[in-house]
Amino acid sequence: MTFYTSLSGLQAAQTDMSTISHNLANVSTTGFKKSRTEFADVIASNLATDPKKMVGQGTVVKATTQDFSEGSLTTTSSSLDLAISGDGFFAVKTPGAASVYTRNGEFSVDANHNVVDAQGSFLQAYPVDANGNVTATGTDGMTNVQIPEISGTPVATSDVALSVKLSSNAVVPTATFDRTSAASYNNSSTTTIYDASGNAQTMTNYYVRTSAASATDGSSTWSVYSYVGDKQLTVGGSATPVTATFDSSGVLTSPTTATTFDAFTPAGTSTTQTVALNLAGSDQAGTSFSVASKTQDGKSVGQLSGVTVDDSGIITASYSNGDALKLGKVALANFANPEGLRQLGSSYWASTGISGTATTGTAGNNGLGTVMSGTIESSNVDITEELVALIAAQRNFQANSKALDTQNQITETIFNMRS
Repeated sequence: MTFYTSLSGLQAAQTDMSTISHNLANVSTTGFKKSRTEFADVIASNLATDPKKMVGQGTVVKATTQDFSEGSLTTTSSSLDLAISGDGFFAVKTPGAASVYTRNGEFSVDANHNVVDAQGSFLQAYPVDANGNVTATGTDGMTNVQIPEISGTPVATSDVALSVKLSSNAVVPTATFDRTSAASYNNSSTTTIYDASGNAQTMTNYYVRTSAASATDGSSTWSVYSYVGDKQLTVGGSATPVTATFDSSGVLTSPTTATTFDAFTPAGTSTTQTVALNLAGSDQAGTSFSVASKTQDGKSVGQLSGVTVDDSGIITASYSNGDALKLGKVALANFANPEGLRQLGSSYWASTGISGTATTGTAGNNGLGTVMSGTIESSNVDITEELVALIAAQRNFQANSKALDTQNQITETIFNMRS
């Protein structure tokens, strides 16, 4: 029986070394959890056996348990790199629609704008309303996270408000106005407006002083020519510019209301639009020309400009038009006995009868940890600890091998004995 006892020790030490080697091989695997081999001794006895004379018959592998202690957290530059500080797992769904769980939070956006991990599995989240309140719960309430590439509905610009400061020291140009000749106007300003399709157009206003301060009342006038692209805006079919009049104090006296131009068709579209120009707030002073403020009421379709995830797990997409859409709240899961989870590889685990069914929720609820954006969880393998354990396992293997060799020598001696 000594042969089999030593053999069981050799097999146990080999299993232990295999487990340790697996831990060391995954020291750089994000979200990896180390394992530990547990053994039990083998004793054969019955009621008639003297307990003081019982001899063990070796060892067996009782279990290979996982250590779910938290690994070190490393900061990254990606907002979709997520880590859980505390208990819990990310819930993901494989391309085959199987629900699995992971601590590896290295997510990215695929070609279809889904948030996925390196294996193409979909991050699961709960749908939320505009205020970030969860609108569904439980496993059935989870959904894939998809980030829209655009947001909003385009709105054509209809009103432009310009507040400019014109210089009372400006001279009256002698040349006839020609937008291609800077000598024919005093100043200019540009405003980005939008057509009905949300395309950006440039509205340019040229300011030409037409009369200096009057000797009688001190007033002066300016002509304002307006263009959208290469099209001059007209009023009543006439290309006559808007006339702005200022009193001796530099206060705008006319126009007192917005000037509505004739409908025009912007370049690149077939839809006409009408724009009104409001110069309210403009004045004239002994300073250089400047634009105090400019606003317009148009809106383009927003292009995706960024994604953020807050500590509660709310995923928010930001767009170039100022929209911020809350897309969902990261779903987390935990188990009554995490050590009973089945390892699937790629830092995936699946529930079993030993682990119990998943308890799902969101960050900070039901004992679940918080979500950290721009952070990943490293492996919880301690290299020094594993190397010491590897040396111990190697020594155990050598000791059992020596015991086997010793038993072989004893047996050989007995066979060689002469009567």
